Amino acid sequence: MILVCGEALIDLFVGEPSPIGLSAEAVAGGSPFNVAIGIGRLGRPAAFLSTLSEDTFGIFLAGKLAEAGVSASYLRRCPNPTTLSVVATSASGEPQYSFYAPDSADRALRPEDLPGQLPPEVKAIAAGSYALGVEPIASAIETLLRREAGSRVVSLDPNVRPRVVGDLNAYRERFERLLAHAHIIKASDEDVHLLYPGLDPVTVSRAWLERGPELAIVTRGSEGPLAVTGASVIERPAPRVDVVDTVGAGDTFHAGLLSWLDANALLSPESLAGLSDAQVTAALDFAAAAAAIVCSRRGANPPTWEEVDRFMTERA
Repeated sequence: MILVCGEALIDLFVGEPSPIGLSAEAVAGGSPFNVAIGIGRLGRPAAFLSTLSEDTFGIFLAGKLAEAGVSASYLRRCPNPTTLSVVATSASGEPQYSFYAPDSADRALRPEDLPGQLPPEVKAIAAGSYALGVEPIASAIETLLRREAGSRVVSLDPNVRPRVVGDLNAYRERFERLLAHAHIIKASDEDVHLLYPGLDPVTVSRAWLERGPELAIVTRGSEGPLAVTGASVIERPAPRVDVVDTVGAGDTFHAGLLSWLDANALLSPESLAGLSDAQVTAALDFAAAAAAIVCSRRGANPPTWEEVDRFMTERA
């Protein structure tokens, strides 16, 4: 099982104006939430650790997790409202976010709310996004990763949201502390630019590996992903699709990466330390295919394993 930790929210997609106002569509979102849904859709065992609101949106989010087969064993509920993220899509298809999240449910997890020692079936913990930068959930996640990193894989995706976390220096400091407990880093080129302006992804990835991780991956949109291991730099092309929007693409990539490693019995600290270039390449291609499918759809709508297989076969 892969345990995903972090925020769950509502993405409110704002459309074209009408005579009486703006059209809008409310959908489930949040980077870690999307990762958990993506893993579940791909048929791998997943659970979600967070706090959901007792409001209508929280009930809706819990239902989406259940539909994807994601375990609710580590979910808490509270009366705080659900975070609202207003999403407007630019002319190029890139999402632009505004967050409404004071005292919201998804940041309410405290260190004392954490479950006891995790069972052996939890092979990996995935965390990231603004849950690493807002309290009290940021301290809760850091406590969990410090406690569990010695016995299972930790995968981090910074997925930086400056408007939510505020002080990027403080965010970067926490993220860099967590590198010592991580085995996989999955980031975007935008994350690299925000956290380390002026440095290229390979240089940053190598610096991350020096702090502990075995594998660093940077997604680069249409340029495709690159991976850095102790000995290699591997670059892969991005599949070509007609892009509807890119919402959830990075999260789906992360879900695809972890799911492929899990399905191929490689999701352990020992296996990650010995990954071959061919295995890394196969993982990148699978994850990139899953992300490409999401880009061809409206919003974060991750594919099934069969859909990814068919997509890759058709382009072979």
